[in-house]
Amino acid sequence: MRLSNNLMYQNGLSSILNSQSAVSKAQEQVNTQKKVLSASDDPAATARALLYTDRIESNEQYSKNITMLTSRLTTQDSVLENIKGSLEKAHTLAIQAGNGAYSDIDREGIAEEIKAIQSSVLDLMNAKTEDGKYIFSGYQDNTQTYSFDSSTGKYTYNGDQGQHQIKIAASVDVKSSDNGFEVFEKVDARLNVESNDATVSGGITSAKVYVREQGEFDNFHKENYNADPSAAAGANTFNIVTTAGTPNTYQVEQGGTVIESGSFDGSQIKFAGMEIDISPVATGQVDFTLEAPKKENILNTLNDLIAGLTDSTISQDDYDQVLADAMTQIDNSKNQVSLTQAGLGGRLNTTEKVTQSNADLDINNKASRADLVELDMAEAITELTKQETALQASQATFGRLANLSLFDYL
Repeated sequence: MRLSNNLMYQNGLSSILNSQSAVSKAQEQVNTQKKVLSASDDPAATARALLYTDRIESNEQYSKNITMLTSRLTTQDSVLENIKGSLEKAHTLAIQAGNGAYSDIDREGIAEEIKAIQSSVLDLMNAKTEDGKYIFSGYQDNTQTYSFDSSTGKYTYNGDQGQHQIKIAASVDVKSSDNGFEVFEKVDARLNVESNDATVSGGITSAKVYVREQGEFDNFHKENYNADPSAAAGANTFNIVTTAGTPNTYQVEQGGTVIESGSFDGSQIKFAGMEIDISPVATGQVDFTLEAPKKENILNTLNDLIAGLTDSTISQDDYDQVLADAMTQIDNSKNQVSLTQAGLGGRLNTTEKVTQSNADLDINNKASRADLVELDMAEAITELTKQETALQASQATFGRLANLSLFDYL
């Protein structure tokens, strides 16, 4: 076969150009530290790498969400801790106010302290997030959580029962807030009778009913209160039938059924944690009704306590009831706040675990993507050296072939 000069030059040039292209690619791989420079190099690897990239970017957003969530939960926990501290101080003052040696001036001084606590608690209940949203207003987070209604003399909740959520993993959404309805409005008020002034008949002309032993009365109330809205009128009314004599006796009836009986000295009957004072001691009947269970927020509880402390005309028995209401409801409010904090702690623990899980997934996704498209530097430098050697060989060979002549062999 005869080799023309054109063919030798064309083959030599093609070899040099191919070698230069291989060197250029190897150099670009080293510079970019990527094994796959374009989708055409390895379409399957490129497609899979894009999937891993999407997962990595999603994880980055989840990390940002976790940072926001942790900040909001921590802020809320701090607010609730401050509220609880204020309530503990209010409870101490309520106990202090029960000192029988205190004068009206002393009570007014305590009322001023409680007003300051109430103002602080109101401010905390209207706390905001870092972006100016009200923490405890639910979905109505542009609306102030609590405000004073001058027409009713009560503090009212202006939010709703919504709870914001933040996604921190593909299948994990965590609540980032608690609404004021759940935290502050669902606080049990003290169980009591409807009125301290009982209905009387027979020889008895007046009677007072006061709850003195709250725990005993609470058990009685829970066992006997009929919450059925279709119950007959008077379903929660109890009749104490007294008989004057030696000794004086009584029996407690509900709907004509005797549930307890006994005797009493003096003018006072003690039953189920209650003290019933009758006047005069005579044969007759005293009727009292259990009050329906209700809820009360702490701001209104403190309002009632302040009113009782500053009322110089209140009787000692009624004053004792004001203090009992306040102490029970402050305790219940603290318990509700603590319960909410426990929920926050659980969410923070969940967030911490998901953070660790996301970090592990991120490492695995990046490693898998690296295996597909990223470069092994040692291998790449070896390949570059090989291609450069091939190029040099092509260039040297082409130079020698270009200089060949038959005259060299004559």
